[in-house]
Amino acid sequence: MKIIGFIGLPGSGKGEASRIAKEAGLMVLVMGDIIRQEASRLGLEPTDLNLGRIGNALRAAEGPEVVAKRILDRARATGEEVVVVDGLRSRQEAEYFAAHAEEFHLVEICAPAEARLKWLTARGRPDDPGRSPAGGGQREGGDEKIIVSCEEPDRKAAEALEERECRELGWGMCEAMKTADMKLRNDGSLVEFRKNVRSLFAMLAVEIPSRMMERDE
Repeated sequence: MKIIGFIGLPGSGKGEASRIAKEAGLMVLVMGDIIRQEASRLGLEPTDLNLGRIGNALRAAEGPEVVAKRILDRARATGEEVVVVDGLRSRQEAEYFAAHAEEFHLVEICAPAEARLKWLTARGRPDDPGRSPAGGGQREGGDEKIIVSCEEPDRKAAEALEERECRELGWGMCEAMKTADMKLRNDGSLVEFRKNVRSLFAMLAVEIPSRMMERDE
């Protein structure tokens, strides 16, 4: 099994990269879905506060690799030769995939902080900055919708994003990003980013339909 893992700060574009993978027919598994499903099992709203607490509790109880272990079990169950994993958050998770997959590539996706805040504020997921516990739209299929522009986010949203980033960096994301094999910058147009994602898959010897490589030309 070949695993391609995406890592990056909230709103950097991991979900958009995963959407490209799905369009190419690749299996995509989202790390955060493990936490969201645990919240559902506990009867809790999928707010940022609740998801953060659940993530911390799971890692404290079962170790820093717990989410990676559950994702790998699902990846093996699919029988797919190539699996894209969206949302690694620690070096231990990256090391776990590297140790248990026949081939593993870690890709860091990065975008300017101001742009990430705008995208997240407009995305509409319950755990996004500035969302109330009962507000926001539901996430579908593990996707993050990256948009080009939106209204200026407020200060409360900025503070919420900072808190979320601090929590995820506290899990070891910074150390993991240092070990990334490749880096994708998401600081241009959405069309440019999509082209770069498709080129990345081609570099990793993942077959992409020719119709996709020509899209957005």
